[in-house]
Amino acid sequence: MLSATLPSLSAGFVLPGDPSWDHARSGFNLTLDQHPAAVALPADARDVAAAVNYARAAGWRVAPQATGHNQGPLGDLEGTLLLNVSGLQEVRVDPGARRVRVGAGVKWERVVGRLNAYGLAGLHGSSPDVGIAGYSLGGGIGWLSRKYGMQANAVTAFELVLADGRLVRTDPDHHPDLFWALRGGGGNFGVVTAIEFEVKPVDQLYAGALFFEAERSGDMLDAWTALLPHLPEELMSWASIIHFPPIPDVPEFARGRSLAVIMAAHLGSEAEGRDLLAPLRALGPVRDTFAMVPPIVLSDLAMDPLDPLPFQLSHGLVDALPVDAMVAASETLTLVQFRHMGGALARETPGAGARATLPGEICAMALGVVMDEESGRAVRGALHAFDAALRPHRAGDYPNFVEEPSDASGFFAPGVWQRLREVKGRFDPTDLFAGNHHIPPA
Repeated sequence: MLSATLPSLSAGFVLPGDPSWDHARSGFNLTLDQHPAAVALPADARDVAAAVNYARAAGWRVAPQATGHNQGPLGDLEGTLLLNVSGLQEVRVDPGARRVRVGAGVKWERVVGRLNAYGLAGLHGSSPDVGIAGYSLGGGIGWLSRKYGMQANAVTAFELVLADGRLVRTDPDHHPDLFWALRGGGGNFGVVTAIEFEVKPVDQLYAGALFFEAERSGDMLDAWTALLPHLPEELMSWASIIHFPPIPDVPEFARGRSLAVIMAAHLGSEAEGRDLLAPLRALGPVRDTFAMVPPIVLSDLAMDPLDPLPFQLSHGLVDALPVDAMVAASETLTLVQFRHMGGALARETPGAGARATLPGEICAMALGVVMDEESGRAVRGALHAFDAALRPHRAGDYPNFVEEPSDASGFFAPGVWQRLREVKGRFDPTDLFAGNHHIPPA
């Protein structure tokens, strides 16, 4: 019997038919039904190595996963061990060095509060529920990205289990090619067990949101896009059209309402921030939450859902925004969101990883919650219209927002893609590891 041959792990294996099977194999997107050969639940790096060695001997592939975000690109998991690293929960903050070390299962929510207490901020994205390791491996864009770039390039070291079962540390001085590849190449090269990264000194910043009635969405987006060329990289702004559900998790004033929202974070004074956002405030928001706040406020600023839900998503990095088409698509979708790019996101720095920059002026993303077949048809139609409207303006993709199996070669310049394949060939020549976006060995 298969279970009798499995190695002993601190947290164990879960097999099809076990009482906890459905919970163990679930991800964040409830429209996707993962069916791996088994799920491993390691408690430490030694457990990870044992699980990798077992999978290799059994002829299985290995798919690392923690929170289950962006699980769609993994596709069919037949003959694959889903290696759930959510039990790796080490957190260590060194405020003097401005360094953080976390286990591969740690979410941002366990770190932002500790950093805030020291006047520090990490380069996290919109949700505190996202795992740090997966976010960093794919790039990572958030509230401070126009000033400081992607989280991938704030990483100073990884520890990971390789295809032969060895646990190694990689940084600029140890396996530098592997260190380069992991910063943007995803989980294709091994199972990350720990990650170390830099954080930034941020004691206070000017941040908040301007809420408008949904009928003002076009006016808001027109004013926002006109303002973008004049904004310094110290200011990151997102424009969204949101249909808020009538649930307790949503702030009371927004519950059950449709609103157009400008969210922003400015690394500067209140006076500077107010001046920069004055053209948007002149539109007459129905609610204005901007203030000088500590950086922990950024973790919930976007009001992202924290619990798994059934959804479909699309996105594109674009050089211009077709406002009328975006407003039309928003009528059916739960969320359309546009993030200002550029600044440090477009500027390659020495020693950057494989995901050095992102193209485009705006990251456009659309999401629809799917509750039944009828709503699924409506969401798919709206996403198709969203994609069609963006197509003439597309500059590229952000892989962390690509939610289906894709040809990953299109995410990288040809020379970067070839180098990634060469690194994969050296460290995983049999293609044991299934990253969210597959990089085949050279």
